Amino acid sequence: MPAETRSRRSDALRNRDRLLAAAAELFAERGLEVPLDEIARTAGVSIGTLYNHFPTRDDLYNAIIPARLGALDQIVARALATDDPWDGFVAYLEGVFGLQAKDRSLNDAIARRRPASAEIAEVCSRNVDQVLKLIARAKASGDLREDFQPMDLAMLGAAISQVIHESGDWRRFLDLHLTGLRANG
Repeated sequence: MPAETRSRRSDALRNRDRLLAAAAELFAERGLEVPLDEIARTAGVSIGTLYNHFPTRDDLYNAIIPARLGALDQIVARALATDDPWDGFVAYLEGVFGLQAKDRSLNDAIARRRPASAEIAEVCSRNVDQVLKLIARAKASGDLREDFQPMDLAMLGAAISQVIHESGDWRRFLDLHLTGLRANG
């Protein structure tokens, strides 16, 4: 293979890596709606180069977001490993919302501010059974209100996602809700 061809391929790989790094950084800071031309500019490449590697915005998301959402697996596993069911439930909530607060792109993805690809939806939903176990354990211990339902968790997640999106002061908001969710609280 001619050296010129190898060089172009390595340049293309470097450009792709720079685009992914720029997109990951800007998405984390500002969310998934960062203009693509700004990503290209930050990566030091043309918008055409961005589109050569990622023909659609969703292609760029799918190259970054699923791996980052993998952190949800660890959060739910740690929460289930916590001996005290209430502490595990709270650790799960704090872990997920803390992750969303640190990375605005994950906040947008989890809150589904953009239509999720099948891959992103799968990553977001693969821990549903474990989360249901967390809820059941906390209820069975008598710490979580008996009338708490999975839809309540979805609504709490949507509300805190919006708080993160608007102000970032999610911990206070969560504390208020945890007081109301605690049985005999």
